[in-house]
Amino acid sequence: MRRIQMFMYTDIRVVPTMVVDRRSRNQAHGPSKLQITKNPKPKELPDLSTLKFGHTFTDHMLTIPWAVETGWGTPQIQPYGPLVLEPSSTVLHYAQTIFEGMKAYHDAEGRIRLFRPDMNMKRMNTSANRIALPTFDGVALLELIKELVRLDKHWIPKEPGHSLYIRPTLIGTQRAIGVSPPNEALLFVILSPVGPFYPNGFKPVALYGTTEFVRAAPGGTGAYKLGVNYAPGILPQKHAAKQGYAQNLWLHGPEHYLTEVGTMNLFVVFRKDGGSTFFSIPLEILMDSNFIYSGYELVTPPLDGMILPGVTRDSVLTLAREHASGAYTVPGLPEKLTITERPVTMKEVKKASESGTLVEMFGAGTAAVISPVDRIGYEGEDVLIPTGEDGMGPISRHIWTELIGRQTGTISSDWSVVI
Repeated sequence: MRRIQMFMYTDIRVVPTMVVDRRSRNQAHGPSKLQITKNPKPKELPDLSTLKFGHTFTDHMLTIPWAVETGWGTPQIQPYGPLVLEPSSTVLHYAQTIFEGMKAYHDAEGRIRLFRPDMNMKRMNTSANRIALPTFDGVALLELIKELVRLDKHWIPKEPGHSLYIRPTLIGTQRAIGVSPPNEALLFVILSPVGPFYPNGFKPVALYGTTEFVRAAPGGTGAYKLGVNYAPGILPQKHAAKQGYAQNLWLHGPEHYLTEVGTMNLFVVFRKDGGSTFFSIPLEILMDSNFIYSGYELVTPPLDGMILPGVTRDSVLTLAREHASGAYTVPGLPEKLTITERPVTMKEVKKASESGTLVEMFGAGTAAVISPVDRIGYEGEDVLIPTGEDGMGPISRHIWTELIGRQTGTISSDWSVVI
C-alpha cells in the first residue's frame, strides 16, 4: 500500500531566505516547508493584444515530488523552466498524466479571486486515483497554488475578459519501462495569462456530428481529466475542420447520443408546453401559429461514466436549478424552466430544429465559459440551431452573465474565493 504524506499548512511566515514555514494541520504528518526561489531574470509582461491561449507563461512554477517510500516531498516554487525527466519515465510511455484547468481573476477592488477551486482539487484526486497516481490533500495543494498566484499576481491582466489560467498537472516519473503504478511522481503547477475567448463578441460555432471516431466508451476514462483522453481527439478535430466545422460533436452508439462538444460539456434547450416535452404535443398543434409555449427544458447528458464532470457544467446546473426552485433569481432567466440530466439523441435535436422547438445549444467549460452553437453537420446536411443577435440564446445569455459576475466578484458568491 502506498504511503500518502499530506502537505497541509497553516500560519504563513515569510523569512528573509525566502523559505515559507508552515505547520501541518495534521500533526501526525509533521511540519514541512514551502521553499521559494525567485526568478533572477523575470520576463517582461506581454502585450495583451498578442496573447494566444496557453502560449505565454509566468516567471514561476510549483513542483512537488512524490516517492512511494517517502510520500510527498518538499514543495518548491522556482523559476519557470524545463523539467528533468529520464527517457524511461513512465509518463512518456504509458500516458500516466492528469491535469486540471482553473483561472484567477482581478476584481474591481484589485483583489485576486479563484472560482470554485475546491471542485478542481476534488476532480484531480479522482483522476489520479483512476490511473493509480498518488492522491493528495486538496486543501493543502490549493494553499500552495494560492502562494504561487500571489507571487506572480502582476501577471494577472486587469482588462475585462482576461484572467490567469492555472494548470496543475501530475505525472508518473518512475524510471523504468513497464505497465504498473509508478513508484515516483511529480506534481507541478504552471500559470498562463489569457485573453477573452471571444475578443470581438460571441461567435457561435459550427459542430461536426462525429460518428467515425469515439471520444469515450462505457467503463473507460471519459469521466476523468487524463492526458490520454485528449490526443486521440486531434485527428477527428482536423477531420471536422477540413469539412468547415469548428469542433466535434461527439456522438455515441447507434442511437447517436450527444455526449460532449470538443473538450466541453454540452447543453441543449427545448421549448416546452405545460411541463410536457414537444414530443407529447401533436405536430399540427406545434405548427399552429397561435400555439403558445409556456416554458423551457434545459438538458445535459447525464454523468454516465463517459461525461467529464465539469466545474462549469455543475455551475450552470446549480444556477438553473436554484432559479427554477425560487431559491435564487438569475436576472433575465425565464421563470418556467425545467432542468434535466438525460440522454439526448441527434434524432431528437433534428426533429426539434425542424419543428421550431429547439431553442439553443451551447458548450460549457473553463476556457470559454459558454460557447454557443449555430449548426451541426450531421449525415450530409446541416441541422440549424437558433441564436440571438449577440450570438447567444435566452438561457445561455443570462447564465453566462451570472457566471462571469461571480468569477470576477461583481456578484457576491461563496463560489468566488479571494486569495
